[in-house]
Amino acid sequence: MDRLVSAETNPTLPTLRPVDAATLIIIDRKGKRPKVLMGKRHEGLKFMPGKFVFPGGRIEAGDRSMTVAGALHPRAERALMGRIARPSAQRSRALALAAIRETFEETGLLLGTKDYGAPESPPAGTPWVAFQEHGVFPDLEALHFIGRAITPPKRVRRFDTRFFAADRTSIAAEVEGVVGPEAELVELAWVTIAQAKALDLPPITTVILGELEARIAAGFTHELPVPFFHQQRGRFVRELL
Repeated sequence: MDRLVSAETNPTLPTLRPVDAATLIIIDRKGKRPKVLMGKRHEGLKFMPGKFVFPGGRIEAGDRSMTVAGALHPRAERALMGRIARPSAQRSRALALAAIRETFEETGLLLGTKDYGAPESPPAGTPWVAFQEHGVFPDLEALHFIGRAITPPKRVRRFDTRFFAADRTSIAAEVEGVVGPEAELVELAWVTIAQAKALDLPPITTVILGELEARIAAGFTHELPVPFFHQQRGRFVRELL
């Protein structure tokens, strides 16, 4: 999930290396006020119980080999490779696919296209097999890269999370029964950005919602700069990629 800032702080901990992760914000822009999809985490979870989050998580092995339709926008790819020790197009692609896969695992929504038939050889034993079963190719062209944030040091868990966004029209299929009382997400809600900010959110989610609102107001184009939040000399800073 959106695991960027938590109360799991321990000043005696060593500084952990952040784990690559990705999050996907689905936006419905048909009405006068754009809406975003939020999910409420189960109250029984040890990490961020009851919080409203965007679906997401870390890269898994199958994300590096899944076939796709389309490619990331060149501007998004450049931003994804900015401020990285060993940048690569493959890593950027895997991050985008992780966001799509995690969204399916947590919400049952398959983002992509049915225009090209079913993917022929999804990684065996992974959630990508469901995309083949439903005839959906994950479509990287549908994704906008809108932000990056690294969990500050001295946290029990640290993530280097990339925030992607896609329009609701990119949902090609849906598997029911994924969200429910015993699932990781107990409910989904389409809410305006103002309504989302009033929910019980992790702090970084509130920040990203503000960035998203400004991005939509500016035209929501790929060419807009991408904010990068991280701690520098003990201060939380915002840079542009």
